[in-house]
Amino acid sequence: MRALVAGAGGALGGHLVKRLVEDGHDVRAVDIKRSSEWFQAHEDSSIWEVTDLRDPEAAHAAVGGIDWAFNFACDMGGVGYITEHRADCMSSVLINTNLLRAARDEVERYFFASSACIYSAPKQLSPEDGFRLLKEEDDWPWDPEKGYGEEKFFSEYMTRYAGEDWGFETRIARFHNVYSPLGTWRGGREKAPAAIARKVAEAVHTQSGEISVWGDGAQTRSFLYIHDLVEGVLRIMGSDYALPLNLGSEEVVTIDELIDITEECAGLLPRTLHRQYDLDAPQGVRGRGSDNALLRKVTGWEPSVSLRDGMKQLYEWVEEQVRHESS
Repeated sequence: MRALVAGAGGALGGHLVKRLVEDGHDVRAVDIKRSSEWFQAHEDSSIWEVTDLRDPEAAHAAVGGIDWAFNFACDMGGVGYITEHRADCMSSVLINTNLLRAARDEVERYFFASSACIYSAPKQLSPEDGFRLLKEEDDWPWDPEKGYGEEKFFSEYMTRYAGEDWGFETRIARFHNVYSPLGTWRGGREKAPAAIARKVAEAVHTQSGEISVWGDGAQTRSFLYIHDLVEGVLRIMGSDYALPLNLGSEEVVTIDELIDITEECAGLLPRTLHRQYDLDAPQGVRGRGSDNALLRKVTGWEPSVSLRDGMKQLYEWVEEQVRHESS
């Protein structure tokens, strides 16, 4: 199979390229960044760097001769980044629209990486207010995350209609808080697991004894490890289901519990570090977790890497980066 991975220089796209190459596929890896800035660059893939898929001609060139296309490309980051860069995040509609228009006469199957940020805010509650895992139908009434979530919502429908009107197979997965080694861990775009891993590692190395926490620590989330993400993407792509599917973990924790786990990964007892809660920092919704019932029904599979096991892998990698920077 000849596969395109758009956004291959990012953390998630790089892991997908690695898996596809290992499985023996011919992979075209595309990103707007120079390959020296990619989180992973695989010699066995055909690397196209500095390819801006917001340009229709670049999108057409990228899909030429491709069987399966995976669109992971977008402008995104953690809650701090997407809160302050709504217009930049919205511009990713150009990437998906251009790729779909180019793919209509080229590819057999097209995958769009959506996000749990499309879900309706009033349905993402704290435990005391009635928290429950999010089902796919909870995307209505319309009230997604501003900017980033709105772009993903629009692009989901563009993907669905393109497949229906233009006669090729499309697949959509809503990613729930994916984390991984070999990804963003500082600079403002990192997500909660990497940010907390960095803060704990820095506190250990500096012996400061404290970390800052965005919000009150009671926000609930489920987090998906990269190996489960890649496996899930391939299973969804190979399925016969064209509507959006959750791709996340049903293991839900508070941010404070995530910090507890990270401290244990660092060899500390939970609550060893003093937590300074910043109630004015961006926090996102109060509660978000993935209901995998439909994913299990469609694919016969669901994620299996525990948060503790995944965070151990992430923490060890982030701690190495912190140690390297401080040496």
